[in-house]
Amino acid sequence: MTMIRHPRRRGRSTAVLSLLLIVLAGVLGTAPGSSAEPGSSAQSGSSAEPGWWTPAARPAPDSEINVTGEPFKGTGPQGQVRGFVDAHNHLMSNEAFGGRLICGKPFSEKGIADALKDCPEHYPDGSLAIFDFITKGGDGKHDPNGWPTFKDWPAHDSLTHQQNYYAWVERAWRGGQRVLVNDLVTNGVICSVYFFKDRSCDEMTSIRLQAQKTYDMQAHIDTMYGGPGKGWFRIVTDAAQARQVIQQGKLAVVLGVETSEPFGCKQILDIAQCGQDDIDRGLDELHALGVRSMFLCHKFDNALCGVRFDSGTLGTAINVGQFLSTGTFWKTEKCTGPQHDNPIGSAQAPEAEKKLPQGVTVPSYAADAQCNTRGLSALGEYAVRGMMKRGMMLEIDHMGVKAAGRALDILESEAYPGVISSHSWMDLNWTERVYRLGGFIAQYMHGSEGFIDEAKRTQALREKYDVGYGYGTDMNGVGGWPGPRGANTPNPVRYPFRSADGSAVLDRQTTGERTWDLNTDGAAHYGLVPDWLEDIRVVGGKEVVDDLMRGAESYLRTWKGSEDHQPGVNLAAGASASASSSEWNPFTSYAPGRAVDGDTATRWASDWSDDQSLTVDFGSARVVGRVTLDWERAYAKAYRIEVSADGTNWQSVWSTTAGDGGLDTAQFSATAARYVRVHGLERGTKWGYSLREVGVRGS
Repeated sequence: MTMIRHPRRRGRSTAVLSLLLIVLAGVLGTAPGSSAEPGSSAQSGSSAEPGWWTPAARPAPDSEINVTGEPFKGTGPQGQVRGFVDAHNHLMSNEAFGGRLICGKPFSEKGIADALKDCPEHYPDGSLAIFDFITKGGDGKHDPNGWPTFKDWPAHDSLTHQQNYYAWVERAWRGGQRVLVNDLVTNGVICSVYFFKDRSCDEMTSIRLQAQKTYDMQAHIDTMYGGPGKGWFRIVTDAAQARQVIQQGKLAVVLGVETSEPFGCKQILDIAQCGQDDIDRGLDELHALGVRSMFLCHKFDNALCGVRFDSGTLGTAINVGQFLSTGTFWKTEKCTGPQHDNPIGSAQAPEAEKKLPQGVTVPSYAADAQCNTRGLSALGEYAVRGMMKRGMMLEIDHMGVKAAGRALDILESEAYPGVISSHSWMDLNWTERVYRLGGFIAQYMHGSEGFIDEAKRTQALREKYDVGYGYGTDMNGVGGWPGPRGANTPNPVRYPFRSADGSAVLDRQTTGERTWDLNTDGAAHYGLVPDWLEDIRVVGGKEVVDDLMRGAESYLRTWKGSEDHQPGVNLAAGASASASSSEWNPFTSYAPGRAVDGDTATRWASDWSDDQSLTVDFGSARVVGRVTLDWERAYAKAYRIEVSADGTNWQSVWSTTAGDGGLDTAQFSATAARYVRVHGLERGTKWGYSLREVGVRGS
């Protein structure tokens, strides 16, 4: 979920925007696509084209789909699945934040008139539609009627009305999408301060409800197709099941979680309000619900990790929300590498700041201190490792770079591929690191020009690592979506057009009395995702669309790698260790064996000089290919990993001159050796070298 990021809103008054923000309380490939042949036309719905993809009993009345052609099945020439991936969507956020923030439902047993209606407080003229008032300007009034007229919503810039009606998702599936990640999302603080609500603000209660509603939506669609398991909307819980669903031509739906205080893990005055038992219970419960990917922090610092800041007026208001929730403001420090969090700045948010206690003010921040001081806590590390044990994928968007860096360190130390960046909230300098691990990246659903530019910027890396690409629509996530390029643009989407794989023909989408055209309406709802993809192709992004068609295969590879991961035997555990020197202390031992005893509370420490080494002896030759080093504060800036068969003749297999401490992973070509030596050449501090643990594995 990404709150109000669309550039069209930059000119709104600070006071009005601040009012919204305090209400939010701080939240937050085979054939190329082409126009259809002259004279062809897409039928108004699938009912005129009977086949396995056509429901036997669609509700009447209902939305049209406006797609013809059998959805493609099977695999490509190399045995790979094909199809687009939406890695970040919120099907059920109408159930979040107290149940009144997003108006309308993705489905209803009572039919479309019930599903697509405004919130009660928006009648008769939208005067109390606080979010619409802010995001669309003017007096905030709008026609609250959805079905059948849809005069004012859904729209690309209306952030509080349902965009994920099931029939619109169906159109996206018919247009070539094969994976949809439904992030269960909420925020207890927003719920508590928003004027309208009809249920509990407890985050985990909302997550459970949204999960159940997703299963209910699957059952609702199944009913149309004749019974359980027969519909196109399939919730999947492992990569093999997802692959099977895609091979059948259906949509694989993955459950994720994006919430600010998962498992109740908030922090108040820097004191964690949860423990390891809460994390284990929470992860077990989410896994049992079918959740396979999640964020550990979102918008507010919590007991697990520090967040990536928002900027400007929005950032100030979110900072206020953080204080109201946790009793602490964001704290910054100078960044140690090229990655950085978004600048907070000094923009004012008067209406938000009025909510602060008397005498409390938002701090100012130095321009050269742009990183969150809070990284990944010990509880956060426990949660990351807990996700790894359960084969879950970690979402690092919204993590501050300090937290994200440590999380990547942990994943690299275990060669764990399950890392996702799903909607452009990660520092772009992490891109290759994610790909190197085997992770997956999707870009936020920007306008076609911007999306193409960013996709081409990282295209060489996708080619290097042979991966596909994804998009994150963030629909129902209060983020804003591509506006219209205009009826007079020289290169419009021309209706009807063919889907990227060539199997479907799509015409303008009609629901009730309203017909949408991407050229003049923008991406108003989920049914226009295929039109947006065609816009990308038309504007000049055929290569980008081809990469996106490879997204399903790449996503499943990341997921499968996470499920199949085996940490491997640590050859160094309990092995014999020696060192060039050991620091003497009358109260504790810093002997070499302390670095291979499996206890991070102990450590080896050298004398305070540069040329020092620690050697691990396995007793016999073993195949080695990966060494992990958990440095104490006294780390090496320059060092080598060396191997030897006899302890006399040494070969350097890996080296760096840019060590920065923390958890390092040295990966190199597997080789047989009896001895592994960490050879420190230049200290990073005034002290010597100090290692809590050394791990050695075969690959």
